[in-house]
Amino acid sequence: MVNKLIIANVLHRPIRTVVSVLAVAIEVAMVMLVVGLCHGLVNDSARRVEGVGADILVRPPGSSFMMGMGEAPMPIKIGDRLAELPRVLAVAPTIIHVNSVGSLSLIYGIDQASFDRVSGGFVYHAGGPFQGPYDILVDDIYAHANHSKVGQTINLLNQDFRIAGIVEHGKGARMFIPLATLQDMLGAQNKATTFFVKCTDPAYTEQTADAIRTLLPTYTIMPIKEYMALMTSNNLPGLNYFITVMIGLAVGIGFLVIFLSMYTTITERTREIGILKSLGASKTYIISVILREATLLTVVGILSGYIGSMIMRKILIGIFPTMSVQLTWDWRLYAAGLALLGSMVGAFYPALRAASLDPVDALAYE
Repeated sequence: MVNKLIIANVLHRPIRTVVSVLAVAIEVAMVMLVVGLCHGLVNDSARRVEGVGADILVRPPGSSFMMGMGEAPMPIKIGDRLAELPRVLAVAPTIIHVNSVGSLSLIYGIDQASFDRVSGGFVYHAGGPFQGPYDILVDDIYAHANHSKVGQTINLLNQDFRIAGIVEHGKGARMFIPLATLQDMLGAQNKATTFFVKCTDPAYTEQTADAIRTLLPTYTIMPIKEYMALMTSNNLPGLNYFITVMIGLAVGIGFLVIFLSMYTTITERTREIGILKSLGASKTYIISVILREATLLTVVGILSGYIGSMIMRKILIGIFPTMSVQLTWDWRLYAAGLALLGSMVGAFYPALRAASLDPVDALAYE
């Protein structure tokens, strides 16, 4: 009987019901997409750095966790000193630069011979290595997103580059140009922003890292495993604050709409509530009816939010193929829990107000 009453109440005001469900769905989808975008950005960046194949990163003092977020070049001669250390197999000096034209992406300026020794070499889908100073390699994801082909010209940093090859994604950047060319364009001759160091055996990583710290005491020396562990939203305070603020906004939207929806319900059905109370309905019963209705709206909203977030993910990846959006099961549960909690809090006061109505006043309400 109670369930029939709740369903009848929901269907009686279809517009109000749709708005309430939509608010919860937006809340859930917003939480999932914001977290998915942030985690996708961080994790994708970390995986691509790991994909270079190096065991150790050598970076300037005070450099940011995020690659390319600071220009603090180091003398390229440091690479020769690193290569002389025991148990070092190869060293690849690299300039990492952020390209913000069109879309945010990283450009690696590489010495291809040393980069191939560290990474094991590129897997070419088409074309081949650099043939000239203004050649560029792009990965398959970038090529697919921009319909690029070998031999085409693309403008990068106000300079035309010929696509020499399309390579398998996952080795750091999506675009690679000769190191000397990027040094000239940035005015950083004989400089590098990162040295990728590969050991003769990964088991020697910690010993080699200690030797590099002794050689370069003020520099940032980080084994790849340590870098991967640090590259999470919890270790990036600015990103973590952003996620918290956006989640707070999403929960606030759901809370306010459910609150208004339930409060309007009480106002519209004051007389009906008076009839229920005159028939002997207890305060607990009235509160239960209101909260159950809010729960029903929330559950439908959560399911709609799940569907909406997956549709939006496909749309975003379709428009921006280089974007990574990770919709994880744990955040699906967190988003559902936040939506349910916000809805219950939002519905509680209207439910309490309905339970406190005087039957005589409620029956006289017009």
